[in-house]
Amino acid sequence: MAVALLIGLWVHHQFSYDKFLPDTDRLYRVQRNFNANGDTLTFQTTSLRLAEELRNNITGVEYVAESDWMGSHSLMIGDKKIFQRGGIVGGDFLRMFQFKLTKGNAATVFNDAYSIVLTQSTATALYGAADPIGQTVRFDNANNLKVTGIMEDLPANSSFEFKYLVPYSYLDQTQPNIKKGRTGSFGSNGLQIFVKLKPGVSYAQVFPKIWKMEHTETTNTNAMNSFVTLQPIKRWHLYSNYVNGKDTEGFMEYVRMFAIIGVLVLLIACINFINLTTARSERRAREVGVRKVIGSLRSDLITQFLMESFIQTLLAFGVAILLVRLILNPFNQLAGTAIDIPVDNIYFWLILAAGVAITALIAGSRPAFVLSSFKPITVLKGMRNLAGGGGAMPRKIMFVFQFTASIALIISTFIIYQQIQHAKNRNTGYDLNSLVTSEMSDDLTKNFTALKRDMQQMGLIQNVTTSSSPATNIYWHTDLDNFPGKQGNETVELGMIVVNEDYFKTLGMSFKEGRDFTSADDSTSVIFNEAAIKRLRLKNPISQVIKWDGTDRRITGVVHDALMLSPFAAADPTMFIITREPMGNMIYRLAPSKDPQTTLASLTVLFNKYNPAYPYQYSFEDQNYANKLKVESLIGRLSGIFAFLAIFISCLGLLGLSAFVAASKTKEIGIRKVLGATVSQVWVLLSRDFIELVMLSCVIAAPITYYLLHYWLQKYDYRITIGPWIFIGASLLSILIAIITVSFEGIRAAMANPVKSIKAE
Repeated sequence: MAVALLIGLWVHHQFSYDKFLPDTDRLYRVQRNFNANGDTLTFQTTSLRLAEELRNNITGVEYVAESDWMGSHSLMIGDKKIFQRGGIVGGDFLRMFQFKLTKGNAATVFNDAYSIVLTQSTATALYGAADPIGQTVRFDNANNLKVTGIMEDLPANSSFEFKYLVPYSYLDQTQPNIKKGRTGSFGSNGLQIFVKLKPGVSYAQVFPKIWKMEHTETTNTNAMNSFVTLQPIKRWHLYSNYVNGKDTEGFMEYVRMFAIIGVLVLLIACINFINLTTARSERRAREVGVRKVIGSLRSDLITQFLMESFIQTLLAFGVAILLVRLILNPFNQLAGTAIDIPVDNIYFWLILAAGVAITALIAGSRPAFVLSSFKPITVLKGMRNLAGGGGAMPRKIMFVFQFTASIALIISTFIIYQQIQHAKNRNTGYDLNSLVTSEMSDDLTKNFTALKRDMQQMGLIQNVTTSSSPATNIYWHTDLDNFPGKQGNETVELGMIVVNEDYFKTLGMSFKEGRDFTSADDSTSVIFNEAAIKRLRLKNPISQVIKWDGTDRRITGVVHDALMLSPFAAADPTMFIITREPMGNMIYRLAPSKDPQTTLASLTVLFNKYNPAYPYQYSFEDQNYANKLKVESLIGRLSGIFAFLAIFISCLGLLGLSAFVAASKTKEIGIRKVLGATVSQVWVLLSRDFIELVMLSCVIAAPITYYLLHYWLQKYDYRITIGPWIFIGASLLSILIAIITVSFEGIRAAMANPVKSIKAE
């Protein structure tokens, strides 16, 4: 019950994402389905022009809020500076998403373009116990913003992650090119948009009005191939995998899997209770006979046995609550969650009460009906094997079921582990060792040349460069619709990375053919990775010319594929161009000859010198890459834990049943030993049936698990092939565990003194 409760809390947490917000049935994220030559790709990147069109021309929409991608910015007061994740959002964002404001009004906090709303923890970090309302904070060392609101910290089950909010009108004021986007192109996609529909308006009513909204821009290929859709907020967290333009099960697949595991573990325990109770039926047979003789009805006996089951289940539930309290913190650390037992939630206790009642009914129903069916004249005569015959076969079926479930979990754990290791051991296409990324600020951009010189002269780094994306991600995708061999109106969606000198050298990426950029002035050259060349169907690509952004660019090199997105997927087709201006991410490799901690301490001094408004922030790219395996690694660890618990609980039942069988055959064993039976022969007598049932469980579990895991693996482009050795190994392990479990009672019974067991005769 503790396992089932823990899984239930985790499942509830996943389903509870964003449910704390009012009107969740009216909140949506705007997305684009992009028709890439018949293959539908889904993007959340949208344009300011689309936001304006939705705001002004769709009558069913109540609020529209544009937003950046909520990156990190510097907040500074005097010498105090913090670097935290925040959002730059449209003025109606807090009207739409009604996060609780402890100070300020959602309708007015963003009236001033130079305003900011802080979460409580950020306000405390900046101002301590003082009232921050009306105070100013330096934003990115560029402008002072006035604090107009304080909001509660976001709960752990929020899809948003931010510590403060700044109005999008701030960008309109400080970056004139941003404002032009409101009347610009639908193809200038770089932000996200959220909408809230009016009360009583359904998505089906709005859909026809927005579906082909971007098609009004007939000169833009991206707009013509994009179809506007909305995804409800209640599906953001669990339905993140898109197939042909529709959200399918992403994390929901794992939530459902663990919900099933929780039910299976509880069923396995119920089966133990049923089997052990019915197996002990002979001990209670006389009680049943006497009760019936003195007038008890069968219904009275059924009620009695069900009440016994309920009391035992209730006691187990009390212990389960204590166990969950003890292991909840370690579990949260393992799962990366902040789950707690909602003791003040009446619905939680009602659901648990129903769960206890159902569990008690499942566990106690068969024993109750079997025991109450005994005839008093039969049991009072002392006849044996009352639960045999009709009772033995159901007991064997349930035994096979619980071991089949346990073995299936063991096999699943092995396969998930192999898939994770398969991805971990995959050649990434670049060297992530000691590779570090820091976000660029305006000060770092201005001082990059001097900072680079000092880093090199002090021997802190091997190489340094900047790019529009970190090494382990691609922030920008673009359309290429003018290339050799283009077919009809074909448009190819490619990853785009704008780099500086020494980019490929710094990352350790090698060239398949051609050359690197010669200098920062080599701006008419373009380099593709192998996946892009394959996608464009280019043969002998070197020196061929493509046209992008109105400029003819000559292909000068092809680099080997590097895994910048998913470790489980094929490399994203990507193009690289060079620019003289430093881009948003500084990428550098630490010098191998120096201690990393000493190097980072020296870099902190340098960054503070050239970037005084920001604390020194960095991330190791090998860790960023490992985080891409985070979900699968979590699933693997949890699967292993639950598989262990399932087999452990099953073995408890096996131990109890073997003890019962040994007890019921005490005199038979004694007689056999007197007649010359060895310990091994007696052990085989007691263990054979159980081992055969476990072997049958292995045979049943193998095809079921193969089917389910084969289906699960299909979502990964880069995946293992399920071989027979996984099933053989899991089966042998399960049989070995069963043999060890049965042997405890089997060997003890076999070594007992036969004189003591038969002298009563």
